[in-house]
Amino acid sequence: MPIMHHSLRTALWLGFFAIILLSWWYLYRMAGMAGVDWIGRPQMSGASSAMKPMVMASFGTLFWMWAVMMAAMMLPTMVPTLASYDKLILSANGTRGGWLGVLAGYLIVWVGFAALITLAQLGLLRGGLINGLGSATTTWFTGALLIGVGAFQFSRTKDVCHGVCHSPMSYFLGHWRTGTIGGLRMGLGLGAYCVGCCWGFMALGFVGGVMSLLWMGLATLFMVIEKLPQIGHVVTRPAGAVLIIAGLVTIAYPLAIGG
Repeated sequence: MPIMHHSLRTALWLGFFAIILLSWWYLYRMAGMAGVDWIGRPQMSGASSAMKPMVMASFGTLFWMWAVMMAAMMLPTMVPTLASYDKLILSANGTRGGWLGVLAGYLIVWVGFAALITLAQLGLLRGGLINGLGSATTTWFTGALLIGVGAFQFSRTKDVCHGVCHSPMSYFLGHWRTGTIGGLRMGLGLGAYCVGCCWGFMALGFVGGVMSLLWMGLATLFMVIEKLPQIGHVVTRPAGAVLIIAGLVTIAYPLAIGG
């Protein structure tokens, strides 16, 4: 039994990381098919290539892109959460079914968020605030987005949501449910807090371009760091300050040059 338990644990973790790698591979392929390079710029190989991102602007295609992006960017941030549940399998009455339930609940919430941000992207595109690559078309919108996300880093909502993401073991101990369904319920709760914590960095995709692998990688790296037990609480507000300053400079610089 211990050998079977260890084998199942290994298989589940390998499957988890395989999903992450496949998601990043698919995003890389998608960027290539859309005719953009790794930082989200159109590849200058002809007008048809530059027009491909515009063709992608349908709910179904954009939703699928965002759903895969959620898996690629947010699953790495879930490692501490799943590792915490792993410990409870040994010390409490957690199960591998509960582990999978936590993962499923988390993904359900983020896929729901993918639907919402898809609608937001379509609205911004039709309003002319972003282009077909998902990048802001005006400096004031770029600056406002940077300032808004930066200010959120100082909010009470961010503190509460980040506190749960930063200490998933405390959440498990306070909301413990057994079995697969219990894991699913806890995963839904953890996913909701995670969306509350990290939605701003997804919205910043409209600054860097939602097809930019560079933005995806940097945002993922920061969100992973933000959830590390040792240093996660140290980086939140400095990052907010940097974003606010960047937003102010983005708005003020063109005005100063124009003046």
